[in-house]
Amino acid sequence: MRKLGVQAVEDIARGAAVLASGGGGDPYLGMVVARQTVEEFGAIELLELDEVPDDARIAVSMGLGAPTVLVEKVPRGTEPEFALEALEDACGYRFDMLLPSEAGGWNSLHPMLPAARRGLPLLDGDGMGRAFPELQMVTWSVFGQSASPIGVADERGNKMLIETDDNKRAEDLCRGATVMMGGNISLACYGMTGAQAKANSVAGTYTLCEEVGALLRYARTNRVDAYDKIMECLGAVELFRGKVQDVERRTTGGFARGVAALEGFDAYRGSSFTMEFQNEFLMAKRDGAPVCTAPDLIAAFDVETLTPITGEALKYGCRVMIVGIPCAPQWRTPEGLAVVGPQAFGYGDVPYIPVEQR
Repeated sequence: MRKLGVQAVEDIARGAAVLASGGGGDPYLGMVVARQTVEEFGAIELLELDEVPDDARIAVSMGLGAPTVLVEKVPRGTEPEFALEALEDACGYRFDMLLPSEAGGWNSLHPMLPAARRGLPLLDGDGMGRAFPELQMVTWSVFGQSASPIGVADERGNKMLIETDDNKRAEDLCRGATVMMGGNISLACYGMTGAQAKANSVAGTYTLCEEVGALLRYARTNRVDAYDKIMECLGAVELFRGKVQDVERRTTGGFARGVAALEGFDAYRGSSFTMEFQNEFLMAKRDGAPVCTAPDLIAAFDVETLTPITGEALKYGCRVMIVGIPCAPQWRTPEGLAVVGPQAFGYGDVPYIPVEQR
């Protein structure tokens, strides 16, 4: 057990922006809201999964919606607790601990808000080890856990409860609520026991985010190049260096969808590169051939500053490095690939090949 103070929150936000694979929400906005909450209510207790009692009652606290909306519709900070209240009213009991759904600039920090306000511990894990765009794309779902009942809330305190017999149907209904409630909402879901959390979560997500974020902070503060250390920390593979030539982006159905096109420089001069995204980067192609696909991560960094660049921040003229990062081992199983492999996103003719083997 350890405490997460302001510095840890800031480092986690930076590192989560890398592991989010271009999605997960704006890291700066998430960092500001979480930092203010920790300054007001105090440091947050973080437990490793093996410290959790088997009978602990645990809920997942997360945001849902299009990252492009989050940039303009800044979170109030109370939405996560409203959603948790809706879930607790349905269950008839209060939860002991909270888990993030994913590694993302907003979603890694989302559960910190109700945790700090209530004095609840967070668990050092999540359901993805990265970010994915849909509610059912978590390891808990792969192992048969239900997302329902789901507490839903917006910044005005509007609440609703969704209960379904299928996690994909839950995604569809929650996505509809997202559109009707302004494009971004808070959820409390995947109620589970400590035993289930230990068995079915991706372990160590907060610790990894913090480690990567601390490397980025050290590089910026001391004006040194931490690129090699970050690549080693993540087991990453460089995919491309280039300048963004065009970004086709649209917000539709509660998602930010589109494709970014780059033109190479340095060792990649004369080559082209594209990244297709649905909130997160899902498919990277160099000269028309796939070089990285979901569930492996695709991350973009500013060439000069090593600042992670999310999908909504990509724009013409950005000079970026693109890297591929191996996903959590749970996703490389047949069961995991059925949920988040290339075919799950409509790339039926693209086989999954681990990024480090391409």
